[in-house]
Amino acid sequence: MLLTTKNLGITFGGLKAVNEVDFEVERGTVAAIIGPNGAGKSTFFNLISGFHKPTTGTVTLDGEDLTNLPAHKTVRSGMARTFQTTNLFMEDTVLDNLIVGHRVRTKSNIFDAILRTPRLRREEKESRERAMESLAFAGVDRLAERTVGSISQEAQKRVSIALALATEPKILLLDEPAAGVNNEETEGLATLIRKLVEHEYTVCLVEHKMSMVMGLADKIMVLHHGEKIAEGEPKEVASNEAVIEAYLGAEEEDDA
Repeated sequence: MLLTTKNLGITFGGLKAVNEVDFEVERGTVAAIIGPNGAGKSTFFNLISGFHKPTTGTVTLDGEDLTNLPAHKTVRSGMARTFQTTNLFMEDTVLDNLIVGHRVRTKSNIFDAILRTPRLRREEKESRERAMESLAFAGVDRLAERTVGSISQEAQKRVSIALALATEPKILLLDEPAAGVNNEETEGLATLIRKLVEHEYTVCLVEHKMSMVMGLADKIMVLHHGEKIAEGEPKEVASNEAVIEAYLGAEEEDDA
């Protein structure tokens, strides 16, 4: 397994937001995490990506224990994450955003910057090349010199995925990649995710659009009130009584 969590959980005050979840992601696959609003999906992502320190359990990536590492060190270990609301520098160009992302793989320090050393110049060139490669992969290289704030929401989603690619990840964590985009754009993003897997990347995503999840995922885990209530292939999960009840219950609460 590429990614493994064991008994992973976190408590805020007396509330168990995520309750001792075991989860595995195989290399070269798409794993999806679904559940009603407030189920703990984003909190679970925050735990495995280092934004929250767990109360219980462990996180392992490719044999390396990441449990207590801060977010920037999990990135160096090969875990890249996007966010439901794009977390980009809106006033900077698309290209500059990605160059910053690749800096996690460089070794230049303040002395290199002051002296403009050969290492700095070499790494600047490498970062720019890697940034353009990632933008081309995501289909947005034509936007490289545009400011992020001037491009569409769908394009920003693609830039976020390109930024994750620029860090040279082992796994990409995509938090609601299709949020805020229309059906045609959703299918385009699904095609991009399939392309990632075809190029031997591993993807784990949180997503509310079930048609997208069912068409992409090799495995689905369902969270409800912070607990795993089901796991398996899409057809198996779709027919699971506990899953159906959880979603129906959530709809009734929303209508109340």
